[in-house]
Amino acid sequence: MNDPAHTNELAGRHILLGLTGGAACYKAAELCRLFIKSGATVQVVMTEAACQFITPVAMQALSGRPVFVSQWDARADNNMAHINLSREADAMVISPTSADFIAQLAQGRAADLLSLMCLARPIGRVPLLLAPAMNREMWAHPATQRNLTQVAADGAFVLGVARGDQACGEFGDGRMLEAAEILEEVIAYLAPKSLEGERVVVTAGPTFEAIDPVRGITNLSSGKMGFAIARAAREAGADVTLIAGPVHLPTPRGVQRINVDSALNMRSAAVQSAQEASIFIATAAVADWRPAVAAEHKIKKDGSGQVPQMAFVENPDILAEVAHSPRAVAGELYCVGFAAESENLQANAQAKRVRKGVPLLVANLGPATFGKDDNALLLVDDEGVTELPRASKRSLAQQLVAEIARRVKGTDVKELE
Repeated sequence: MNDPAHTNELAGRHILLGLTGGAACYKAAELCRLFIKSGATVQVVMTEAACQFITPVAMQALSGRPVFVSQWDARADNNMAHINLSREADAMVISPTSADFIAQLAQGRAADLLSLMCLARPIGRVPLLLAPAMNREMWAHPATQRNLTQVAADGAFVLGVARGDQACGEFGDGRMLEAAEILEEVIAYLAPKSLEGERVVVTAGPTFEAIDPVRGITNLSSGKMGFAIARAAREAGADVTLIAGPVHLPTPRGVQRINVDSALNMRSAAVQSAQEASIFIATAAVADWRPAVAAEHKIKKDGSGQVPQMAFVENPDILAEVAHSPRAVAGELYCVGFAAESENLQANAQAKRVRKGVPLLVANLGPATFGKDDNALLLVDDEGVTELPRASKRSLAQQLVAEIARRVKGTDVKELE
């Protein structure tokens, strides 16, 4: 995963990475690398079955630390590796987690070092995250599902599985998530929950206003900022709905996505979603105008040199409409707008904030940042202007979510770390 935004997101964190038997152990090697790349230290613990699929030598080379396999390992001064290692961890991630190991956890068994550690971990301080991996029939078996329900009730966090080709040659549910997906889940789990209990709606990307069946009016918005904000809000504990224009970006894990094309479709989805939300963040670059009538068939050149004449109508102002809705006026919905300006950034942003009727407007010099992975933002509200210096859009999204949490809940993200 070539995502520089992940750099140092786990700095200072100590991850205990457990491997149980399964072909998906090869993904654990990549996961270990990603944890290290994200700034974490990683202690690998393997079951004997895992050693049949990947060697401790390989995992030691990737983690830079000796790998533990046996509960009788005498390297610990007190001969209690299951106590020492579990106490050092900020999180225990079992990846892959086999059906047999899930059964052991459900029964509270301590058959080897890794299951001992899971049993001995301080519940409430050291989270246990499970990335299951197994054949589709094993995953669907009532015993497995019953065991998963039990381990979740006992405090483990089950990440779920993917659907696809399996090592046995079959197809279905049971594949382990990809390493990058597990990393995203771990980062989200460990993030401060400054928006816990909030329901957030984010609009992102451009809109497409049809001229005919093959042409339309759009803009250069990539949607990257909006997608980063949706992910950051989810990590902060919010229930997030992302209303996305026509962009080709992966949906952040745990985020509900609604795909739209035109401004009218985005308005419909936004107004409906905002009825249940507590925070509305409008990052989408909505087209100001659309053709009054879209041609039923492709408009063709006839060789005469005549240019088609088009009439335009103004699109609805989605942000202003939501910001002036009864819930927003009553203080039940906090609205945040975005402004991409080409000049007079601060003055234009403040004027737009007043015109839209929103408490917070986020401004940037838009044309220079379209499609880029970094940006610089100005936060404009009644208190004045707060500058967020140039950084990755991922980092800016996290900072913005913290600022929104401070305004909505009176919470400083530093208090939650």
